[in-house]
Amino acid sequence: MEEDLMEYAPNIPDNVLELIFSFLKLQDLRNCTLVCKSWYRFFCDENNEVWRAQCLQKVPAEAFKNDLLTVVPTYKAKLRAYFHAWNPFDCSRHVYIKPNGFTLHRNPVAQSTDGSRGKIGFKHGRHAWEVRWEGPLGTVAVVGIATKDAAIQCHGYYALLGADDQSWGWNLVDNLLLHNGDAHGIYPLLNNAPKYKVGERIRVILDCDENSLSFEKNYEFLGVAFTGFSIPINNCPQSTSNPLFEKHDCLPLTNKSSRFWYTVHFNF
Repeated sequence: MEEDLMEYAPNIPDNVLELIFSFLKLQDLRNCTLVCKSWYRFFCDENNEVWRAQCLQKVPAEAFKNDLLTVVPTYKAKLRAYFHAWNPFDCSRHVYIKPNGFTLHRNPVAQSTDGSRGKIGFKHGRHAWEVRWEGPLGTVAVVGIATKDAAIQCHGYYALLGADDQSWGWNLVDNLLLHNGDAHGIYPLLNNAPKYKVGERIRVILDCDENSLSFEKNYEFLGVAFTGFSIPINNCPQSTSNPLFEKHDCLPLTNKSSRFWYTVHFNF
């Protein structure tokens, strides 16, 4: 029986494959890509009806209305982006994740620094996500990465990201790099480097293989900020920020699994 399946599987028409795969769960589709080259080719079309059905089923309608998701070209990519968006169950109690999944709102609580983490972390490969504020930055606004053990809420106004040896961050307010509670120089390395302006896109670039963290601003590469991470294998990084604002958007661009998380933290 198994031999017959392997013989006929490559010859099944695409319209029949669409019907068959439409009954499968998302986690089962990866196994289907390993059956034969024909099935793998079928799933390489990221706009086919199977990916469309999965996307419409898993991604809420509010997410499709978000302008961030409109720049994502395929149904599979939209699905992946949503799966790596903010985690409503891993954020400060003062943070509200909007139904679109990509925008978070901080309730105006005084003397508090608050954060939120993404749903899925990173272990291997290169990954990037974009961060954008709508509103003033406040006293501190830090983006970067940290282990999963890093705090996402504290009393007072602090740069949570970069406050210990488990986190690395870039403070957009004063352009300082932060790690282990210390400042590690101005970034980017420019004379009178311009400060972040509300609405600009910050792209965080994490290379898990080279252990480096870099940033782009409005699609201009700013250089490598940190290298040589030394992270215990059972911990999970993230990126965080600490602004004064009402809305904050994040769009994951490329992602994988299970050691690194991105977050944001902010205060009044």
